[in-house]
Amino acid sequence: MSVLLSIHDVTPAWRDHVDALWALCRARGATPALLVVPQWHGDWPLEAHPDYVAWVRARADEGAEVFLHGERHDEVGSPRSLGDMWRAVGRTDREGEFLTLDHDAAYARIGRGLARFAALGLVPIGFVPPAWLMRDGTRTACTAHGLRVLEDDGAVYLLRERRRLASPVLRWSGRTATRARGSALQAAWRWRTQRQAPHFRIALHPMDLEHPITRRSVEDELDRWLAHRPAVPYASLLPTAAPGVAA
Repeated sequence: MSVLLSIHDVTPAWRDHVDALWALCRARGATPALLVVPQWHGDWPLEAHPDYVAWVRARADEGAEVFLHGERHDEVGSPRSLGDMWRAVGRTDREGEFLTLDHDAAYARIGRGLARFAALGLVPIGFVPPAWLMRDGTRTACTAHGLRVLEDDGAVYLLRERRRLASPVLRWSGRTATRARGSALQAAWRWRTQRQAPHFRIALHPMDLEHPITRRSVEDELDRWLAHRPAVPYASLLPTAAPGVAA
């Protein structure tokens, strides 16, 4: 049994918060994956922040896996259908960039992201859609681009092997005091009911540190889970533990 640990929304826009989350993980002997956004909300292009790119590359040299996490993360320019709105209820505040995209649109955005990563010396092992929201076209687009790993909120997908590994995921929301309290209760419930799951994920977001309730819960749950089972890289799930984009 293992924990797959990740930091979402890695962007210079959240520099200090990402640093703090990284420090929390490393203080507990864990190396989280980094889910990097090439141009957060249409601003904050990675190319304009070479010092931050250097920070990400240095973390990768220390063993952190890199994932492409959308192109801009938000939903600007992608109107939702009624079905899309239903799928996203309670899950994101218009941050599901791939919620409405078909194969061609997803393929184009992922391709632009991979090209930017390549120019910056970043080698991703896989893709995680913002808020874990996507259509089937995102899966086929990731496969077409040669990515090895994809995940949604219920599972990790090993694309080349065509395997789905069921995996609960623990995450928090601190947008309001009510959501923060609910997140802390949910975290405690997952420990009671899911700690025997073969693959369990902990997904950290910069906003988790904005509310004292979620911050405290994050620290407590990291202590509890990482004492119970080790944090392992996503590559350990692959038949050949070689991170990076497939040739």
